[in-house]
Amino acid sequence: MSLLLNYIIDKISAANALHGKKLKKNIASFDSSYYERVNAFLSKYELMLQKNDKTIDFAIDCYLQMLADVNYETVQFVRTGRYSSHSFEDVRKKVYSNPEVMTYYMHGLMLSQFLWAHHYKILEAFIENLSRHHSNINNYLEIGGGHGLYLSEAIRILGPDKDYTLIDISPSSIEMTKEWLGNTNVNYLIQDVFDYNPKNKFDFISMGEVLEHVENPKALLIKVSSLLTENGYLWITTPTNAPAIDHIYLFRNTNDIHQVITEAGFDIIEKTTAYAEDVSDEVAEKFKVSMMYAALLKKH
Repeated sequence: MSLLLNYIIDKISAANALHGKKLKKNIASFDSSYYERVNAFLSKYELMLQKNDKTIDFAIDCYLQMLADVNYETVQFVRTGRYSSHSFEDVRKKVYSNPEVMTYYMHGLMLSQFLWAHHYKILEAFIENLSRHHSNINNYLEIGGGHGLYLSEAIRILGPDKDYTLIDISPSSIEMTKEWLGNTNVNYLIQDVFDYNPKNKFDFISMGEVLEHVENPKALLIKVSSLLTENGYLWITTPTNAPAIDHIYLFRNTNDIHQVITEAGFDIIEKTTAYAEDVSDEVAEKFKVSMMYAALLKKH
């Protein structure tokens, strides 16, 4: 384990011993490629923080604040069986248009990509799928870029000479992505995807953890289908039973997700799932353990 990764785990453990124990177990389960990837990430991330007069302690505090939000939302979810947010407009005001909230939320999620086993597994699946199908991709669209990590991986895999577009409703998210990517040829759009009508369609569209943020995920998938070339690929991720400050639509299981995908006119080419806890399917279903779902899709 690198010194910086060890420092992060120790600081989180000091604030939350039980969660720290889980993180240590997560990291112990990863293969050797994880350490090469996480060390490269942390080196770049620390430089980005320093350029903004911030330290890794700032990022750890963001992560702990995000974790506190998740824990609070989980308590409400267990009590009511519902997510606490129901309206996209309310979430837009409360989260996406609030720079203070978006800052700690995005930095917290950035660290979770390498600290949470189910988040890291989905990142690996994205890298593997995009690498496998990269030869016929000339342009790439990302919807909801978040912190920019996935877009940076896409540019690394596809090369800098492709056409890249990022659309996001949050100015804070766009700014963080710009900071993470540095000087790159990306078309950044602060816009609702439902209002987006480009002249050209895309060979590959990535939409990570967006479906649960809207009131009608089927309508969103139909809209995205109109942006995709006939032989293009759509990569999606979405969680089940995952309460968060900006989650609206509750997928209770993979059947719920598959129904929306099929009704929107897509076929599943490949899929990946990963639970937030190391439990069996039976236990996960009984206790509504959150699961990350990812799939590579093509139009019927």
